[in-house]
Amino acid sequence: MIRARRTWATAVAVLAVAAGVVPAAHAAPQPPGPLSAPTAAETGTGTEELPPGWRITTADNGDSALEWRSPRPVPAGDARVEFHANGTLVGVPEPGQDGLTFRLPLDEAATTAPSDLADLRVVAAGQRLDAAGEREARDRRSAGPSAPALPARLPAGTVDPGRPGRYATTTGEYALAPLRLPGLAAPVEMRGVVVAPKGAPGRRPLALFLHGRHATCYVPGKGEEEVTIDWPCAKGAQPIPSHRGYLRDQKLLASQGYVTVSIAANGINSQDWAAEDGGAQARSSLVRSHLARWAAWAAAPATAPAAVRKGPRADLSKVLLVGHSRGGEGVNRAAMDTLYPPPKAEDGARGRARWTVRGTVLIGPTLFGQNPVPDVPSLTLLPGCDGDVADLQGQVYADGTRGVSGGKALHSAVHITGANHNFFNTEWTPGQAKAPAMDDFWHDPEQRDPVCSPGAPTRLTADQQHRAGATYIAAAARLFVAGDDRVRELVDGTGRRAPSADPARVLTHAVGGNRGAALLPDGRLNVTGARLCDAVSPGRGACLGGNTAGSSPHFASWRPEHEAGRRAVALSWSKPGAPARMTPGAPVSLRGARSLALRLFVPPNTTGTRFDVVLRDAAGKRADLGRIRVDGLPGSDRTASYWAQELRVPLAKAAKARLDLRRIASLELVPRSRSGKAWLMDAWAWSPGTPAVRPAPLTRVDLGRLTVKEGDSGVRTYRVPVRTTGKAAGTVRLYVVDPDTGRTKSRLVRVGPGTAGIDVSVRVRGNRRYGWDTTHDILVKAVRGTVVGADSGGVTAENDDPMPTVSIAPVAADVVEGKPLTWRVSLSEPADIEIPALAELVPVPEGRPELSTADVDKEWLLNFVDELPDPAVPLSRLDYRTLWTWVPAGERSADLTVPTVRDLLKEPAEYVRIQPVDEEGGPLGPPLEGTVRDAS
Repeated sequence: MIRARRTWATAVAVLAVAAGVVPAAHAAPQPPGPLSAPTAAETGTGTEELPPGWRITTADNGDSALEWRSPRPVPAGDARVEFHANGTLVGVPEPGQDGLTFRLPLDEAATTAPSDLADLRVVAAGQRLDAAGEREARDRRSAGPSAPALPARLPAGTVDPGRPGRYATTTGEYALAPLRLPGLAAPVEMRGVVVAPKGAPGRRPLALFLHGRHATCYVPGKGEEEVTIDWPCAKGAQPIPSHRGYLRDQKLLASQGYVTVSIAANGINSQDWAAEDGGAQARSSLVRSHLARWAAWAAAPATAPAAVRKGPRADLSKVLLVGHSRGGEGVNRAAMDTLYPPPKAEDGARGRARWTVRGTVLIGPTLFGQNPVPDVPSLTLLPGCDGDVADLQGQVYADGTRGVSGGKALHSAVHITGANHNFFNTEWTPGQAKAPAMDDFWHDPEQRDPVCSPGAPTRLTADQQHRAGATYIAAAARLFVAGDDRVRELVDGTGRRAPSADPARVLTHAVGGNRGAALLPDGRLNVTGARLCDAVSPGRGACLGGNTAGSSPHFASWRPEHEAGRRAVALSWSKPGAPARMTPGAPVSLRGARSLALRLFVPPNTTGTRFDVVLRDAAGKRADLGRIRVDGLPGSDRTASYWAQELRVPLAKAAKARLDLRRIASLELVPRSRSGKAWLMDAWAWSPGTPAVRPAPLTRVDLGRLTVKEGDSGVRTYRVPVRTTGKAAGTVRLYVVDPDTGRTKSRLVRVGPGTAGIDVSVRVRGNRRYGWDTTHDILVKAVRGTVVGADSGGVTAENDDPMPTVSIAPVAADVVEGKPLTWRVSLSEPADIEIPALAELVPVPEGRPELSTADVDKEWLLNFVDELPDPAVPLSRLDYRTLWTWVPAGERSADLTVPTVRDLLKEPAEYVRIQPVDEEGGPLGPPLEGTVRDAS
């Protein structure tokens, strides 16, 4: 996160007080009223008004914050709620216990210009939560399709992993001493519910489940208003048993011979909002602490809890990790930490790993760091109606592994039409959960979503969804752990279904496995008849424009506003026959492959898009491989339905045409539809089979954060802490964030033995003037031969100077009407930031006549009211009545004015009284008066 910035934070504060809002205490937030900004003519800043729902509050310690209050409760979920402005991340706010209020301290706000204030947005996983975003969505929804069609039903596969096995099961629970984890104040519970097979011989594979971020406590018999995200739970409240929400999945696996355990993580959920990685490292430490206990119990069964002893001994050489939402990111990090140990200071699970992770299952997962583990097979469930992690950022668990390592691990993406986020967990499902629960895909009865509203033909029931999820978890276990290659066709884009998942419509694609790279847009590529586009970009180079209804999981944003080297090929045509040709920087080999596999998508709800697929070799020989057809997924403006399907064309015609498959020079897609759009993610040389996975010795990179005092003088140079471990060199992409603009610059950096590595130095200039903290951030992402743990870090220079004393004195406090009343705001010394000064209009005592709304400039008055009062009222009776100004950075004074107007009435002198106030709304010195005398 980028720390406080000058103009933006001050401008926000001034806008709030300009509206007459005396900052409220954070301990008791009140619903905000409409906030109006001063006009550009008045302030000279060009600022616009704060959007509805936004205001400035002040905490008990005097720290000001930007606050947004939601029009309806925002449940504790897995997507990270973020404040954005003008396409840039402003910061990650702290959620209030009321589920409505989100608060970002101004000294933790990213920079942007004052003119960006009108573009403030609240975003979670690419989905806008604020009122303006909802209005835009309703407008788009009214023009959307009425009844999108379901994807076609696929043929059944040769095996069905969703069928129960032959073993009866036994269930029990264990509770161990709580765990202390770095960065968390409260200890975390060590609790697990075990479901194991009865009578299964020998040691059995172990599947560990980790739930995601959800509310932690509830009061039995009470409603949603008594649901909190505290830890430990308050007196009278009980923990929400999220870890018991996968019992169906556990029983299916246990019947097939697996020992299973689902672990609790409420203690992390309550505390992870402040973690820079969203709690990924803490969850990894929790997972590996449980695995360490299981390894010890396998070695000495008599020491195990009763719930563990009731089942067979676990085989820790065959571990499957299953994570839901932030739990998905947690098990991904646990798989990484198992192979490539994390920094000891950040790790709460010490000791050598005595287990082997054979694969991961990631259910609607987050991936804030976009740092998947390339050499551990994965299967990611993408719910088509996810209302929490709505951008389906878990797609990056597949896409983000391309070209990073040897590519032998299969990474499958499984799209389930009509599934939401919560219903994979019964404890998050209404009618099944002990605590209050809800459908995360919010439903507006007046604006039904054609795909995801309850009752839509494309929407699954809770039981249908859970059955489909259990089936594909079992598929991953059977493929990754048991090594049954017959299951692969259900998850790798071959186009087969598991009947146990019916009636769910499930589509899949994959990278890795028995694929060789044929065309990757991220590398050197020449494109004609189409364009290379950027997955994440604020400009015209973006693959999907900002006005697109809906989004693409492939283009889920990370932290930078623009990502270099993350691309696709965008096709657009108005008549058939014009080819799009992609030519890699060097010829590629398809030798030995059976088919060419393309991952390609078209706009949602479109049908019948067709292409001819053509290859040319280095000698210029041409072969038309055949025609493909692709239909769009059912989608709406609220879904991430721009999702690639895997389309395969056999290479037999290329061999028949005698193409040199060792040197393929270009790929052409020739549209045969009248017009349309499509996006090609990549193309692969595909062969059947699941190769053995041997993790490569990748170099691991973790960024750290250094906090220093700015000092009183001189310039000090600091280096961003970077930890690099590993025996082989690799490449990462480094992003350096400008502390003043928030924009990034990137470059490729070689890391590991024999390289200079990441070396970013920061110059901190000391002074004796008050200012904001300044944070210099860097970000890093794996490119080749690397993995990334902590993806963000930097140097924060803390302000160590006191705020100047503010005083207000009259300059022109006795004037004739038509002249401005003026008071001078003075500072005891200049500051490096603008310093606001506030004064509240208060009643004039002793019954003396008070200046009214008819006596002041109308444009000035409209800064305080939406409509001019009729009849006029005294200024002290306005709903919003705080005067403001600011002293510019580097200066010592500014004037506070009340512009009066001359009228034709003969009247006695009128008075106005102002009370200077501090940031908490408390009085600052005695009140001041102004007198306005008749000019006639």
